[in-house]
Amino acid sequence: MKYEKLGNSDLTVSKICMGCMGFGDATRGQHSWTLDEIHSYEIIKRGLELGINFFDTAIAYQGGTSEEYLGHALKKLVKREDVVIATKFLPRTDMEIEQKISGQKHIETMIDQSLKNLQMDYIDLYIYHMWDYKTPLYDILEGLNNVVKKGKARYIGISNCFAWQLAKAQSLCEKEGFATFVSVQGHYNLLFREEEREMIPYCKEEQIGLTPYSALAGGRLSKKLGEDSKRLREDTYAKFKYDATEIQDREIIKRVQELAEKKGVSMTEIALAWLFTKVTSPIVGATKPHHIEGAVNAINITLTKEEITYLEELYVPHKLVGVMAQNH
Repeated sequence: MKYEKLGNSDLTVSKICMGCMGFGDATRGQHSWTLDEIHSYEIIKRGLELGINFFDTAIAYQGGTSEEYLGHALKKLVKREDVVIATKFLPRTDMEIEQKISGQKHIETMIDQSLKNLQMDYIDLYIYHMWDYKTPLYDILEGLNNVVKKGKARYIGISNCFAWQLAKAQSLCEKEGFATFVSVQGHYNLLFREEEREMIPYCKEEQIGLTPYSALAGGRLSKKLGEDSKRLREDTYAKFKYDATEIQDREIIKRVQELAEKKGVSMTEIALAWLFTKVTSPIVGATKPHHIEGAVNAINITLTKEEITYLEELYVPHKLVGVMAQNH
């Protein structure tokens, strides 16, 4: 395993962040393909054995059970100070807005519930999950600063935002002396590279860590065209994001397969090896031990400039999808 600093923070993270969206009670969330606690434990244990120290979850994943499964496993397997835990909070609900619950109060309630779910005293990286247009930005930033001051979170990150939104938030944080964002979690992979327009250059300029999600495009970059899996069949959210561009993405997937066969490695390894040249620590989900093993193997693969160009040159602009499509 390789490690590096996350942005300008003091957090040292593994080059792979284990994404925990695939863990949790399948009856309590939007996904039917998630793992129960026993199988989640096996994946987490294998990740730790391979040197992964960075785990990403959210209170929204499977009704909080992803946080619970992760917390239970880590408590049994590792010392708290040896891992870096990231989780996320949702915007205020309409009911909270009607009840005039402030953004600050909402964030404190959210982090307290996450700490309870995780059975931890603090969170290393507390992430603003999606832009909340119904709550004043100052209220959110002060709320985040408060949980850092209280020791409930060490650092803050942000997800699913535009570069102008992050720049606006950072400027206000700096002006008020609040905790600033050390990482961005956006949608980025070989099939979806819109973050390259403004977000990635901005983050490199400002030394903000990049921890993208959907590293393998919901499994599409890990399987030959026509191959099937339970997740590919049942992950309706990923279908919503990728099916509309299936034809234009097909040729890129073929090139990933071609390069994998040439090097005698998996498609997962090629797709991640490319991503390692761009970001700090991609978030990689796993529902079987060999998924995480393949991801770790990718760390030792070096792509030439010509190979990187070969993988990239067919890309065409994509419309925003998923959470970002609703960011307006």
